[in-house]
Amino acid sequence: MKAPLGHGLTAGFSGEGMSLTDPLTGLGNTHRFFDKVNRLIADRADDPAPFAIGVLDLDGFKPINDLFGRTAGDEILQQVAMRLRAAMDDHSTVTRIGADEFAFLYPMVFSEEAAADRAKMLIEILSAPYDVGHRTARLSASAGCSLFYTEEETTELLLSKAETALYQAKRSGRGAVVVYTREMEEAAKRVTRIEQALRRAVAAGEVEAHFQPIVDLETRRTVGFETLARWTDHDLGFISPVTFIPIAEERGIIGPLSQLLLRKATEAARDWPEDLFLSFNLSPSQLVDHNTGLQILAILERTGFDPSRLEIEITETGLMSDPASAEKIVEDLRRMGIRISLDDFGTGQSSLGRLRDVKFDKLKIDRAFVSSILNDRPSEHIIRAILAMCEGLGMEVVAEGIEEEAQAERLIQFGCTGGQGYLFGKPKNAEATLGYLRSRPATQ
Repeated sequence: MKAPLGHGLTAGFSGEGMSLTDPLTGLGNTHRFFDKVNRLIADRADDPAPFAIGVLDLDGFKPINDLFGRTAGDEILQQVAMRLRAAMDDHSTVTRIGADEFAFLYPMVFSEEAAADRAKMLIEILSAPYDVGHRTARLSASAGCSLFYTEEETTELLLSKAETALYQAKRSGRGAVVVYTREMEEAAKRVTRIEQALRRAVAAGEVEAHFQPIVDLETRRTVGFETLARWTDHDLGFISPVTFIPIAEERGIIGPLSQLLLRKATEAARDWPEDLFLSFNLSPSQLVDHNTGLQILAILERTGFDPSRLEIEITETGLMSDPASAEKIVEDLRRMGIRISLDDFGTGQSSLGRLRDVKFDKLKIDRAFVSSILNDRPSEHIIRAILAMCEGLGMEVVAEGIEEEAQAERLIQFGCTGGQGYLFGKPKNAEATLGYLRSRPATQ
């Protein structure tokens, strides 16, 4: 399911002269849904009593379709439609508005709590097994709801709000229900403001590259820096990368943003001692774009930065979104002489088999394990196991998020050679980083 962008249908739509039935399931279609809601809004124009609509999306339907085949997938959709229709009372309506997306209308539901309860009931009904020939399949679903309160609200606006709520439900995990609220509306407006400001900032080159030291734990010698994005907007002020990076990813800005940062980072790193490397993160969407390797190479040629001094960091989750594409991009980068690092190891969706299939030069232990290394035995054992595995695979290791000397000492005892965290330095801009390097003792 995509982020909510609206259906492009107007609130004044009339179903006359158009088919109102979905041929596969026999339910009404999008036209039927708009017709029903438009009529209800008109009926309540003089006395706008609330009513609820919702959008329900099947979780993971495509993999089931791929596993059982298109015909079986259609049979499952027909069974879903039968269950949803049976769950409607005399006043309510359910329609099919997408491949695996259904919309429902509850004229006699007047509160957010009641709408959520009805949607949860539908999800529960859909969770029972489905018969597919001699086999069975299970599905879950997520739902987003919105309520009509004032005559200014149109069918298209209500549906857009429900899809925004559905998008939030899908992000929070399978089987969730979210009802659109005014707080969500304010949050959505803020996201839109940040998105628009970020587009302007990327076009104007205003997002900056900052650099955090990566050190040899034993000697504390700085061996490289990780590039981190920092952005302060003229109107919005400082925006955390935890906020703007996901927005860039979701709204299609991450490619231009990443290219801007890599250009700025490599321009800055040209002035560093040649024994220092630059580490740079790729987003999951860049690991499915076959132009990624060429774009990186073009930037390196433009800035004159040696590819052998560049390390590209990718996450387990990014690797799993399209493994074949990611492996191809990793191979392309390695052929250029770029080293590849697996970031946030142990917290993503990858598998140990992926370490065998994809050649990594380095692995970064996630800060979640490092932060609890002093008082949590499971974290200690996991770190020991990761270090032993990397030694066997011939991979370097860097532990992230080191903030205390005792953490660093414990990691050294375990045989970890690389470290990164506030103990060794916070991210600094290009000018401050160069000053830091010039002030280092001669032994470093």
